[in-house]
This record gives sequence, C-alpha cells and structure tokens, in this order.
Amino acid sequence: MVQCELVRIMITETADPQVIVLKEVDGERSFPILIGISEAIAIDRKIKGYEPARPLTHDLLASVVTSLGGAVERVEVCGLRDNTFYARLLVRQNGELVEVDSRPSDAIALAVRLDAPIFVAEEVLDEVCQ
Repeated sequence: MVQCELVRIMITETADPQVIVLKEVDGERSFPILIGISEAIAIDRKIKGYEPARPLTHDLLASVVTSLGGAVERVEVCGLRDNTFYARLLVRQNGELVEVDSRPSDAIALAVRLDAPIFVAEEVLDEVCQ
C-alpha cells in the first residue's frame, strides 16, 4: 500500500460525475476518481471548514464510529475492476481491526472528517498511472 493524499476536488454542479484526485505522498503518481455530487460536496465542505447545524451523513457516520469506541485507522483504495474503484475502512475497536467495505468517495469523506490516512494498493496505482 502507498500512502496518498487528496490534492484536488473538481465540482461541476451542472454535470455528474465529479472528480477527486489522489496523489502519492512521497511520489509523483496521481489519478482521478469519479464520484457523485453529494460525496464531492461533503468532502469539499469539510475541507473548507463548513460545519452544518445538524450532522450530515458522513458526519453521522464519523460520530457513530467514535461513539462506539472505534477509530478509523486508515482508508484503503484496494481494487479496480471494470473501471470501478473499491475501498475499505480499517476501523480499530476494542483492540480488533475491522475491515468495512466502502465506496472510495464515502471512505475519503470519512477520512477527511477523522484525519485518517488514505492508502492505495500498488497494483491500483500501476493500472491507473500507466
């Protein structure tokens, strides 16, 4: 796994899908992931410091994880099949590491809320950065 960071969000409110770009922390490779408008806005608002009056979906999920004594250790973009990215959340709870299947957009929206690192499988990077 290679640690990456979110370096760009491109939101076009008149079209779908939206685009986020991940880049290696210690390298030059980067790649886009197409996501939905609601996930893009959720990520963008959190990065810009917008705090809604009531919790939105990703805020709620972050609250549930922490309220139950869990901590998101990392997000992993772990696969790419038929032009669809796959991800998982690795949540530590009561000393156990639990893997939760996720869409990359939701996992990244959660990662930005909880300051969790984002990792991408080397084989995914090899495929998308050819």
